[in-house]
Amino acid sequence: MQLKNATAVVTGGARGIGYAIAERFAQDGAKIALIDLQADEIEAAATRLREASGAEVRGYAANVTVEPQVELTMQRIAADFGSLEVLVNNAGIVKDGLLLKVKEGEVRDKLSLDRWQAVINVNLTGVFLCGREAAANMVQLGNRGVIINISSVSRYGNAGQTNYSAAKAGVESMTVVWAKELARFGIRAAAIAPGFTRTDILASMKPESLERMIAPVPVGRLGEASEIAAAAAFIVSNDFFNGRCLDVDGGLRI
Repeated sequence: MQLKNATAVVTGGARGIGYAIAERFAQDGAKIALIDLQADEIEAAATRLREASGAEVRGYAANVTVEPQVELTMQRIAADFGSLEVLVNNAGIVKDGLLLKVKEGEVRDKLSLDRWQAVINVNLTGVFLCGREAAANMVQLGNRGVIINISSVSRYGNAGQTNYSAAKAGVESMTVVWAKELARFGIRAAAIAPGFTRTDILASMKPESLERMIAPVPVGRLGEASEIAAAAAFIVSNDFFNGRCLDVDGGLRI
């Protein structure tokens, strides 16, 4: 599939990896629909991208965990642009914590249900809802499509990330299921698993913390958001790539 003149939806598109993917897609000629939680942030991002690329870009404020909002937003995008060919499920949050904190044989703290549920709601249920509604609109519009889910190298299991690791492993599994179920409609599904990638959050970390993070990465550096975006563009362009997760992690294995 060619990105030129395609409508691409990117959740969590106001910043970071999501914005970088939208920027790359716009450069390749796509029309862009950005979804994020805060209306002012998403409008600012849409304006910035529109001015930088000259592409048709619209912003939509929506909570990906709220079913009616997702349904309405995907319907609005399909109506506004007249098509919907690509979805990138990028929206996600992190609320890390050890399962148990133990001191001198006594359990002092536990990973709360609130932290578990918050991450599962956004990182897994949000992906499910957006993927389902995007696919439904693609089928109704009668066009081919691609759904790209952003997983993580943490899907293999990373200490301190019970909730995040479980969600990202679930994202990869859903991708495989969707690839099998949606192929008959001309819709592919694939995933990307970024390693440690330079974003605003990582850029604000102390140098010594960054050094510890980078140390196990064979290429010896953080990934760039533009490199994740390049992987997304590859998946869209390669019509034989389906049901697989593309690791973009510098060789890191957690």
